[in-house]
Amino acid sequence: MYAQAAGLAALAALYPAALLIAAVYLGTSNPRKLTGLYVAGAVLMTVVAGIVVLIALRAGGLSLKTNRQPRYGLRVGLGVVALAAACYLVWRFRHRRPAEKVKESKPGRISRMTSHPRPLTALAVGLVLFVPGVGFIAAVQVIATAKASVPATAGALAMVIVIYLAFAWLPLLLHFIAPEGTARLLKAINTWLAERGRTVAIGALGAIGAILIINGAIGLV
Repeated sequence: MYAQAAGLAALAALYPAALLIAAVYLGTSNPRKLTGLYVAGAVLMTVVAGIVVLIALRAGGLSLKTNRQPRYGLRVGLGVVALAAACYLVWRFRHRRPAEKVKESKPGRISRMTSHPRPLTALAVGLVLFVPGVGFIAAVQVIATAKASVPATAGALAMVIVIYLAFAWLPLLLHFIAPEGTARLLKAINTWLAERGRTVAIGALGAIGAILIINGAIGLV
């Protein structure tokens, strides 16, 4: 349970936008407060979502041995959704029209919210940016469908949340340790992600889909 959930959470954590936003807030005049509120919003969203998904799946009895087929069928379904989303993003990127390229160059909602950093908007950005995707839900369903005790389930969920939010809280932690070094590191990483971030995100989504489909299919067989 732990290894599989951790692996899926690590893939879901490959979210370039999260690192970019952290870099923006750490570059302001009040870096730790704003980044802390951004992280707080992210934590609030993922904790609530994780608990809701966990309770819903447990209520459906998917952790029971008698529900083996629905349990693995869910994994296949999530895998198909993730793989289809990855394929769609690849297709959309390759078939963009000139008008769409101009539109993408304009500031989006998150960019507008971070253009004038304030405490409430930092919290809101954390909430909005970390609305759970397929990867996070996939990691939680591994926990929810495992027959484990309440302490083990809570520990596994906490582990998934910590891993999933790594691109949010890790820059803040590094900033406390070495502010100047962290700023240089984030600048270098964001320069690299500007060219390859989309590929990283799509690759992670595709990997999640493939893993879930294979795992679910094996379970069904």
